[in-house]
Amino acid sequence: MKKVFLGLGTNLGDREKNLQGALEKIAEFIGIIVSRSSVYETEPWGFQSSDQFLNMVIGVETNLNPSGLLGRLLMIESLLGRVRDGKQYSSRIIDIDILLYGSQKVDTLSLKIPHPRMLERKFVLVPLCEIAPDFVHPVFGKSMTELLKECKDEGSIKKL
Repeated sequence: MKKVFLGLGTNLGDREKNLQGALEKIAEFIGIIVSRSSVYETEPWGFQSSDQFLNMVIGVETNLNPSGLLGRLLMIESLLGRVRDGKQYSSRIIDIDILLYGSQKVDTLSLKIPHPRMLERKFVLVPLCEIAPDFVHPVFGKSMTELLKECKDEGSIKKL
């Protein structure tokens, strides 16, 4: 079993229900959820919207390899009603990102692990620090706590 960290976000519809649906499907199709952060309300990142996001991070133990994990996560997003419009940043019913896959590094056209922009985002680092503050980033060799202190993101983040 590999320990992976996933970031969940939603800013459309019933946001709490969207997160709960994602957690249920992840438990069904991915593996055992072993840790989960609080839920945080955050501003959109990378685009403008009046709809605030709910974000959280979970730790999951899975037998899936990275590409299999990505395939299942895309399936879960689709089952929950996400329609991809080709835009990199937009409002969404659900978004599930692979943040970390143990200490493994993956760099392909369709998948990059660790998530390449996680260090720029407080909405990822704050909940990740809540459940794995001492986890060391496999590329930068720093703990999540150290990386959060270095994060320049000034977006608002409010624990619910």
